[in-house]
Amino acid sequence: MLHGFIPPDRFFAYLTWTDIQAMPDKDNVVILQPVGAIEQHGPHLPLVVDAAIGQAVIGKALQQLPASVPAYALPSLYYGKSNEHWHFPGTITLSAQTLIATLMEVGDSLYRSGFRKLAFVNAHGGQPQIIEIVARDLRQRYDDFIVLPLFTWRVPNIASELLTEKEQTLGIHAGDAETSLLLSILPDQVKMDRAVASYPQGLPDDSLLSMEGNLPFAWMTRDLSPNGVLGDPTTATKEKGDRILASLADGWVQTIKDIHRFQQPQAWKT
Repeated sequence: MLHGFIPPDRFFAYLTWTDIQAMPDKDNVVILQPVGAIEQHGPHLPLVVDAAIGQAVIGKALQQLPASVPAYALPSLYYGKSNEHWHFPGTITLSAQTLIATLMEVGDSLYRSGFRKLAFVNAHGGQPQIIEIVARDLRQRYDDFIVLPLFTWRVPNIASELLTEKEQTLGIHAGDAETSLLLSILPDQVKMDRAVASYPQGLPDDSLLSMEGNLPFAWMTRDLSPNGVLGDPTTATKEKGDRILASLADGWVQTIKDIHRFQQPQAWKT
């Protein structure tokens, strides 16, 4: 099952070159590139968390997408820029330069094949800036290429309704949300008997600076956690994961529809 969570009829790599050559209205076919990571997620979760979540969410969305909306998922890019985790064994990281070059060449290849709408669906919190740089550079290179640097978790979803306030603020890695999702999509790969809560200590209380947000500071995971966890996975449940997955998929159905009908805005001329 090379397509994994992706419906086989929506898996780009199962098409033939003649299928692509004959595809109608390629200007408005939506191509989705899931981008994940292979990196530590504490002692209880597998290295594949980000890539698995990204593919599962897009796969469920494509299952629900009306057949009238042409959209295909490329094979997931499993490796990403994960150097914040590289002190933990098993983490595999690309440099920023390698990831940029890889995604640029994916974009070049799709453009050459006649496609004009590409969404990068990034599921790893350590590389949104890379995705944004690539999207802007591809847009500069090709005047008629619509490229979207998107993030799996940024569509409307109910995750915040199911998490504590502390978890929403500090549970950014291998905590309740990610563990619940893995219990939903890959339950056999979750070792809940090893799950432990771990929150960073010594964060400034009366400061505008934070791990993430508008005024972030640079950090390595071992600066903040002895075991690679930033959050509380012990409260995770499959039921929460099922609900989060369903809401993320609903958000992505709408997003893919929006991309399909989106046209690049034009400058108003006097």
